[in-house]
Amino acid sequence: MDEAIRTSMLTKRFGDITAVNGMDLSVKKGTIFGLVGPDGAGKTTTIRILCGILLPDEGEAFVGGYNTVAQAEQLKEYIGYMPQRFSLYGDLTVMENLEFYAEIYQVPRRVRRERIKELLAFSDLAAHVGKLADQLSGGMKQKLALSCNLIHTPEYLFLDEPTTGVDPVARREFWKILFGLKNQGTTIFVSTPYMDEAERCDEVGLMYNGDIIRLDKPENMIKGFERELLSVSVDNIFKARDYAGELPYVEDVYIYGEELHIIVSDFNYARDRLALDFGDKNIKTFDIKKISPSLEDVFITSVREMKKDMEVRRGA
Repeated sequence: MDEAIRTSMLTKRFGDITAVNGMDLSVKKGTIFGLVGPDGAGKTTTIRILCGILLPDEGEAFVGGYNTVAQAEQLKEYIGYMPQRFSLYGDLTVMENLEFYAEIYQVPRRVRRERIKELLAFSDLAAHVGKLADQLSGGMKQKLALSCNLIHTPEYLFLDEPTTGVDPVARREFWKILFGLKNQGTTIFVSTPYMDEAERCDEVGLMYNGDIIRLDKPENMIKGFERELLSVSVDNIFKARDYAGELPYVEDVYIYGEELHIIVSDFNYARDRLALDFGDKNIKTFDIKKISPSLEDVFITSVREMKKDMEVRRGA
């Protein structure tokens, strides 16, 4: 499979902050690549460099063989870019927005009408062509924004947290559209803070403070979680977390929703000891069970391990 996107030692700084730190990345053509991480990780900066909007301070990037600096203008013909706040025109209808972006992208008039018809069917917006964009739900607005970016049939699609603030049903519908685009051969580079979305990607990069700290297929990351993971329900979660962190057989502990996730090397020993040790501290334990890790568990532990390594190096 051909390489669609490649970066080499890609670096971008804003004053004293390094937003992207020496990134080496390769994305295969016709795949969905997910860049995953919290706000401030460097996801938006990376996408804007790949789209030729920002200049890197060091290194280089190529999309479809085009250098994002030297060939930025040529590159724009082949990419679609949907930023976090894509600007639809609220006082224009769905159809008028699509026609407007077709004009911006210089889609030939002889193919424009058919292309819009395809996109309306593809995004399930055909019944809403006469509605003003401001009258659409959040999910419909995102589908319209995506359709506007697909009007010129880009080979490479860059989406910056496209489903943030969208309800779960609309998120699923949006991803169905992305899978359809992938099946048509489009290469999709998407950033997301949602781990369930990341698990749908062919490959993901876990990004934190400008660095990609893990890069692999989601299933490989999960399978590579070699320790035991416990889900523990208690009556005082903060007290239990702090105490569990002091126990010699606990490798790591963090709050996950309304439960504690505790990493150990020996499940049976830890299960029996935890109930006793928590009882000694008047912490009531309701349930202790072994669970399979999620991608979010992989991300949390990867970040925590990275921080520990940095502390060790500082102290050395």
